Amino acid sequence: MTGAAGVAGFPWRRAMELGLGRLGRSPREFWAMTPKELEAAIAGAIGIGPQPLSREDLDRLISRFPDPATVED
Repeated sequence: MTGAAGVAGFPWRRAMELGLGRLGRSPREFWAMTPKELEAAIAGAIGIGPQPLSREDLDRLISRFPDPATVED
């Protein structure tokens, strides 16, 4: 669904399907939730969350921000 400017709008139907269906919230509970609360509840219900760093990302961070105690002169 796109708005007048051609920008995709918020997926209200999907949010309601998840909030009212999968999460089992009443309409009153669903509409009282903030977007961040809804996001967290959906993430918990479907088992998604922050992903662990890949080894490549970890190595990149280690080289960019070395531990001063382990840096050799």
